[in-house]
Amino acid sequence: MIRDSVVDDVAALVDLENRCFEADRMSARSFKNFITKGRSPLILDEDNGVLRGYALVLLYSNTSLARLYSIAVDPKLRGKGIGKKLLAEAESRALKHNATRMRLEVHQKNKKAKKLYTEMGYRVFAVHDDYYEDHASAVRMEKHLAQHLAQHLNRVPFYAQTLEFTCGPSCLIMAMRAFDKNITPDRSLELKIWREATTIFMTSGYGGCGPLGIALAAHRRGFDVSVSASNEIEMFIDSVRSKTKKDVIRLVEADFQTELKQTVVKLSGVQLNIKAIRKHLDSGAVPLVLISAYRLSGDKAPHWVAVTAYDDRFIYINNPFVDVEKTNRPRIAWAFP
Repeated sequence: MIRDSVVDDVAALVDLENRCFEADRMSARSFKNFITKGRSPLILDEDNGVLRGYALVLLYSNTSLARLYSIAVDPKLRGKGIGKKLLAEAESRALKHNATRMRLEVHQKNKKAKKLYTEMGYRVFAVHDDYYEDHASAVRMEKHLAQHLAQHLNRVPFYAQTLEFTCGPSCLIMAMRAFDKNITPDRSLELKIWREATTIFMTSGYGGCGPLGIALAAHRRGFDVSVSASNEIEMFIDSVRSKTKKDVIRLVEADFQTELKQTVVKLSGVQLNIKAIRKHLDSGAVPLVLISAYRLSGDKAPHWVAVTAYDDRFIYINNPFVDVEKTNRPRIAWAFP
């Protein structure tokens, strides 16, 4: 039977761990922490009270991504479908917690595990060098768990920002590539758009890009654009204290407005709501939305994301920010209920 683990299972879990793995083993303390914290499902397969295997899933509160942290099956019982059953249950638990994608790492030499994951619908998206204690690489795999919910999730190709202040240009690159695959996504284009669209100043560091600048950059490249911005100038002015910086922002934004009036770009003073975003997606457009990054990273700074799809539960986005020092942070497919 399949059931949740309890603290009394720790000894059996450690014994199974030691028989399954030669390195990178989980300790009794780690198992106990996962069980008692209650936020990471640790699922057991047992027969007449004998532990046959387990699967541990990590869930995150601010993303729709789940991670299969560890899975193990008694070496004497492999080939009986236990691993497949545990993996299916792990995916079911993740989906119930509103996770839409599952990721995992597997040892580059573990051919049987890679075969199982491939048969279960996982696809390789990256290789992490020197990942394990024996310095072997980890093959990183991912599966979309809710394919019956959202359609066309891969319509907008992903592009990660290469600089901390270029989320807007990176989102525009993603949107443009959704319509024109001949566009080359690189730092050169990223910086060209940033130079065209920047509002000069932000709270600290380099300037960020507002809706008007991004819209003009897209229009210059031959794309149909519409803008919804309720009070863009005041939003960016509030991000700085210096009167000189405030004056510069006003001048830049006024220039953007003057240039926009000479184009066919539609400018609305009404913010987009969920209904409007869905309508744009249904029409084939790619909405770029400026949000607070607080729910994503804890940072309250404005941050651009590209909206890619929706279903009856989620709005899906491509988040251009990738924290290379935190490999568990998802690259794409953030979603908000």
